[in-house]
Amino acid sequence: MGLREINLLEEYRSDRNDIVAEFFFPCLSNCIEYDRCVDLISIQTLTTIAMAFDNFTSGKAKLRMICGHRFKISDLNVLTKVFSEKYTKGFEGVLIKDTKIQKLQDFVNNNQIELKVAIPNSEQIADSFSERIGIFIDNNDDAVAFTGTSRESFSTQTRDFESVDVFTSWNDKSRVDRKIKDFEELWSNNTKQIDVYDFMYAEENNLLKYSSEWALHI
Repeated sequence: MGLREINLLEEYRSDRNDIVAEFFFPCLSNCIEYDRCVDLISIQTLTTIAMAFDNFTSGKAKLRMICGHRFKISDLNVLTKVFSEKYTKGFEGVLIKDTKIQKLQDFVNNNQIELKVAIPNSEQIADSFSERIGIFIDNNDDAVAFTGTSRESFSTQTRDFESVDVFTSWNDKSRVDRKIKDFEELWSNNTKQIDVYDFMYAEENNLLKYSSEWALHI
């Protein structure tokens, strides 16, 4: 089944819908590529998407994510190991957390998950990158774009009250094409007022901001 076969709504809202079950999981299970811009990223978000890819798409899907440059130090500690070519030690262990992180590292090593960081370079941008768009693409080149939600932990304990606006390439092609173009320009670092770096380059050149409040050693 492709994205076109999903009974998608134009909007999902927390008081009316289960956004994860009704929108994210159906789209994840029918896509081969997921492009995402979000302000904050966590290790929980990436491990959850990796597990979703493995469960729903036979491990064939690809994620390209662009996020802001602020991280919890606990997340940064793990992400640096996962994305570093120099780090070869696996995360196998008896804990569920270890299994999830190992699955994430497997996807990264297979070039199926790529992470970049967007940092404002203009005085007109007061704080940090906070664009929230996403694009699912399937085998038929159909696409579903959305704006809204800032997190994808898919946890019932950490969901915000939020809404998601949805656009499809078969009903709103011009808007979906524009979202795809916006993402591609960000990914190739061709967006005004923003510099986009590979995650490891940003980390190695001290471009990231983080708090030591959540220290975690792995």
